[in-house]
Amino acid sequence: MAAAVSALLLVVVLVVAAVRPRGLPEAVAAVPAAAIVVAVGLLPVPAALAEVSALGPTVGFLAAILLLGRLAEAEGVFEWLGARLAAGSRGRPVRLLGLVFAAASATTVVLSLDATVVLLTPVVLLTARRLAVPARAHAYACGHLSNSASLLLPVSNLTNLLAFSAAGVSFLGFAGVMALPWLVAIAVEYVVLRLFFRADLPEPTPTSPPAPAPANGAAPPRFALVVLGLTLVGFGVSSTIGLEPVWVAAAGAVVLAARSLAMRRIDVTGVVRAVDPLFCLFVLALGIVVAAVSAHGLTDLLRMLVPTQDATSLLMLLAVAGIAAVLANVVNNIPATLVLLDVVATAPPDVHTGLVLAVLLGVNIGPNLTFVGSLATLLWRQVLGARGTRVAAGEFTRLGLLTVPAALAAATCALWLGLQVL
Repeated sequence: MAAAVSALLLVVVLVVAAVRPRGLPEAVAAVPAAAIVVAVGLLPVPAALAEVSALGPTVGFLAAILLLGRLAEAEGVFEWLGARLAAGSRGRPVRLLGLVFAAASATTVVLSLDATVVLLTPVVLLTARRLAVPARAHAYACGHLSNSASLLLPVSNLTNLLAFSAAGVSFLGFAGVMALPWLVAIAVEYVVLRLFFRADLPEPTPTSPPAPAPANGAAPPRFALVVLGLTLVGFGVSSTIGLEPVWVAAAGAVVLAARSLAMRRIDVTGVVRAVDPLFCLFVLALGIVVAAVSAHGLTDLLRMLVPTQDATSLLMLLAVAGIAAVLANVVNNIPATLVLLDVVATAPPDVHTGLVLAVLLGVNIGPNLTFVGSLATLLWRQVLGARGTRVAAGEFTRLGLLTVPAALAAATCALWLGLQVL
């Protein structure tokens, strides 16, 4: 009964997060569900407090990076980036797709996947429309890369942050091992999207009309770009001195917030809204619900399925990444990460890092298969819908069936190679 109730509460939380009836925030179901979990004894109060304490630094970083992305927008970073995309593409759809891949990958790495979905995607849609270029391929590039391009740094995805401390590597060590899987996943995504949307990406012919004139963007927002660059450097340095990434992100956000507030580009209400306290509360409440599900059977079931004895074996890494991808599409990638980290926690130390990183490949690349795979994908769909671009579930799934298995297998092979070398 305890297992059934816990699972039912998790399903309710995820369904409400996916549907968001009447635009209600995700926390509207997650917080009551967490309260029920504790009130009826599905998770003891000390265990719930321990879960909140463990997630605290991660949620703090999430708030800081959300604010940093919103402030970058207020400073004109994304408007300038859109102008550069338009000018650099010269009206050529394929060229624009390549530039969007570069912009989405960089945005996801530095400002996390939420910035790619919420801030970059609207800019890409507007740029494509201004150039009279079909926008589907470029919109999908933002959606897919918000997940698969988030492999590189611990700060690029909430799942990475959850796993970073468990991986047993430094910030730069994490980046070193994940660099090749990151590049391979992006390359697979580009090849598949280029072929899948080839009808939308015609090359200009000699008789084609002249390409639209490049947009004349404003001067680059140097101050904001310098702050973002220094913040990125700070992430790398912080791990060498034992400083949590949240403090680096907070410092960057404070500097940009002071300037934006002083120049009235944003007000205090806008700053609070950018931090998205309800979403942060949702993550904490979700962690409590997932902990209850894990305690009542899910962790034991996965321990029977997940191989944990030889993470240096390519077949074992492929199995772990595949299980993680499937689980992400069943229960969403954040709960999948929380549960699987608990599963692999008992693995021998010499294989633990490989298992954790294989899990990350699955929960980051896997969500491109279904809308419910990650909250970023759900949010991406809402962003497109609000701008008159409909995304059919069938098309999304067909594209996912082409990208996810290929990208996951290739990235896992790259991870195996990296573990042998590094």
